[in-house]
Amino acid sequence: MSELSPGEWAVLGLIAERSRHGFAVRKALGPDGEVGRVWSLPGPLVYRALTTLQARGLAEVAGAERSDVGPQRTLVAATEAGREALRAWLWQPVEHLRDFRSLLMLKLVLLDRAGEDPGPLVAAQRVHVEPIVAALAERAESSAGFDRTLATWRLESARAAIRFLDGLHRPAPYTRSR
Repeated sequence: MSELSPGEWAVLGLIAERSRHGFAVRKALGPDGEVGRVWSLPGPLVYRALTTLQARGLAEVAGAERSDVGPQRTLVAATEAGREALRAWLWQPVEHLRDFRSLLMLKLVLLDRAGEDPGPLVAAQRVHVEPIVAALAERAESSAGFDRTLATWRLESARAAIRFLDGLHRPAPYTRSR
């Protein structure tokens, strides 16, 4: 199911939590929404994703809910196949460093909302990034001119990714409650 778009994964993640109507998913994925602050999706694409997920057997209509401002709203929930596909996707490391800000953060927010410990994903992601850092260090050392500049930029970005992953394993600093 890796052929799903990140937006479709985000929608599937939300409807796997509980049955929702399209407007609730749209709100959660808006720029100021609970998940939208990490991955936002315009309204028409939310509804398209719901249709796509249903067509692929990953979601199904789960009832209806009254609305104070219009017709009843159709509730959609993830099917068992949808929940299984989501679980498999959530635990796969992100392939490219350029996708950390988008896909890795989306996975981390969905895992957090599900009450899951992200440790296994973080550890797997670190293992995936380590050889990239080694290859980039070699390339930066052996390159010249702009090739060296570019390799050094990518190396430092990869090192920052490692520091980020390592930081997720550190306990949060003690803060006094009020």
